[in-house]
Amino acid sequence: MKLRKKNNSFKNIGFISTRIAGTDGVSLEIEKWASVLERNEYHCFYLSGENDRPPEKCFKVEEFHFDHPQIKKINEVCFGKPVRPREISELIRKMTDYLKNKIYLFVRQFEINLLICENVLTIPMNLPLGLAITEFIAETSFPTIAHHHDFHWERDRFLINGAADYLCKAFPPNLPSVQHVVINSIASQQLSYRNGISNTVIHNVYDFASPPPPPDGYCARLRDDIGLAMDDLFILQPTRVVPRKWIERALEIVYLMKLSNPALIISHSATDEGDSYNQRLINYSKNIKTKMVSIESIIGPERKEGPSGKKIYSVGDIYQTADLITYPSGYEGFGNAFLETIYYRKPIVVNRYSIYIMDIEPKGFDVIAIDGFVTDKTVDKIYEVLDNQEYREQMVEKNYQLARKHFSYEILEETLLYLIHLLQIEYGE
Repeated sequence: MKLRKKNNSFKNIGFISTRIAGTDGVSLEIEKWASVLERNEYHCFYLSGENDRPPEKCFKVEEFHFDHPQIKKINEVCFGKPVRPREISELIRKMTDYLKNKIYLFVRQFEINLLICENVLTIPMNLPLGLAITEFIAETSFPTIAHHHDFHWERDRFLINGAADYLCKAFPPNLPSVQHVVINSIASQQLSYRNGISNTVIHNVYDFASPPPPPDGYCARLRDDIGLAMDDLFILQPTRVVPRKWIERALEIVYLMKLSNPALIISHSATDEGDSYNQRLINYSKNIKTKMVSIESIIGPERKEGPSGKKIYSVGDIYQTADLITYPSGYEGFGNAFLETIYYRKPIVVNRYSIYIMDIEPKGFDVIAIDGFVTDKTVDKIYEVLDNQEYREQMVEKNYQLARKHFSYEILEETLLYLIHLLQIEYGE
């Protein structure tokens, strides 16, 4: 059966991911790519295990999610052990066929012309899904952009595994109708070196051509809602609670600042990779007498009233209310939170992780930088920025203009539309 008409205009784009919902980095980048595509008259549709996009544009398959019981069972057996049992191979084969059929249905239902696979051919959070997509593309030569955020070789938990055959086949696949996109220069080099795959670097972006609206009265009680007085410093860690974020350093920053109400506000999920690290942070924060306040429950994609009448704030509300952003990560694929901080014109303490050194620092951003640990000089620099309004305003304005030049929607637009043009020329029939 034909999946698409001849000489079509590639107007229907299908995003595939495990989860297209909330404020994780992959979901945020999907939203940005979709925004750029839709303003160029493309129509975007979504296939995932969880989604919060318009229902009429979504195709939901629970088994696509990395938290599905069968997928979690596969991961528990395949990673951390050098061999997998036969029954797991049979389960993977069965689920691969099931998920592949769902991809065929999605493509037919929405008359999809081009697939954009978001991290599902990159990090093996769902082995059957990666295999299903790979087989679908191999069977159809379907034009595809594989958008890679985190490769399996960048994560220690995947180094020992009983799934090397699957990783070589599908994470990522080397197929002629796939254009590969990575988000940083180191990943680009490694993908070429390890897999012999040519690729394009498209950094994370933000819509710097459209500045955020000025603060309004909606957030008047936000500080009170999270236990801060009006004269307390609002110090924000705008990330998930996972070990590579090095949130201990953020707690140490707050502790060394010797505040009357020392508190670190954490915006995102504490359970995406289990609860052990979160518990370690809770104990550490008690030892250094610094509060760690999670506000995940009051943050959503947009403002609204919660079930109990409590206000739900947008991510932008949280940034605009904050005084200082901490970003002490040991590793990042690029740095969504860094760009968000620049967009909302806030000062940032950033650890010089490898991708920052390679792709961001050379652009000349003015930040409070650390090299893996916090010192008294770090704290002195923070107070210099916070106490000098003129210097702070010059700092954040300089950063905004640099980001607009290097990490804007317009940069994404130019490169992404070119890749689609190449695929249309080659696979337009």
